[in-house]
Amino acid sequence: MTDWLADTRTSYDTVASSYAGIVRDAVTTQPYLRAALALFAEQAGGPVVDVGCGPGHFTAHLASLGLDVSGVDLSPSMIELAREAYPGIRFEVGSMTDLPLADASVAGVLAFWSLIHIPDDEVPGVLGHFHRVLQPGGRVVIGYHVGTESRLKTQGYGGHPMKVHVHRRRPEQVAALARDAGFEIEAEWLMSPDDDVPQAILFARRPPLR
Repeated sequence: MTDWLADTRTSYDTVASSYAGIVRDAVTTQPYLRAALALFAEQAGGPVVDVGCGPGHFTAHLASLGLDVSGVDLSPSMIELAREAYPGIRFEVGSMTDLPLADASVAGVLAFWSLIHIPDDEVPGVLGHFHRVLQPGGRVVIGYHVGTESRLKTQGYGGHPMKVHVHRRRPEQVAALARDAGFEIEAEWLMSPDDDVPQAILFARRPPLR
């Protein structure tokens, strides 16, 4: 495992409990996230995976919408919390840089604010894995921080020590990376544009067989 992956895993193991407490109500308090998840659930039409699922809050919401959903996260502590909170859902430790799923095995990939820790030169490989595991016509939905800078986060979620890089990207950059990976862009949402760090969601799909 590379140093940045090991640091990311250790960081999220350290903050897992406090992070889970902070994000637990994200779906209920943020209507645009609910809308994005509802649209994803409507369009997926088959099994989906939540990549970088953390403590499983988005995964559980997708399950409540009737999806056959599983979660994957780099942090064993996050996966332990997710399994405890949502015992009826499948959760697995794994990295999006080597996604532990078979080719064309899912109809949807959700990656909400998990690509933010992937260095620029590793993003094409990650998106390649998303494309690989999606069935033709399958959807990918990516949430991310908007900006042009990367910074090292040394503490967070209650003041716990961390060592993780956070990468902000412009919407046109994320869309270009997705196109290069073979995806068709369907929609882009910009949220809270007046905030210091706006948020965005990209909706794309693996082209169907012609």
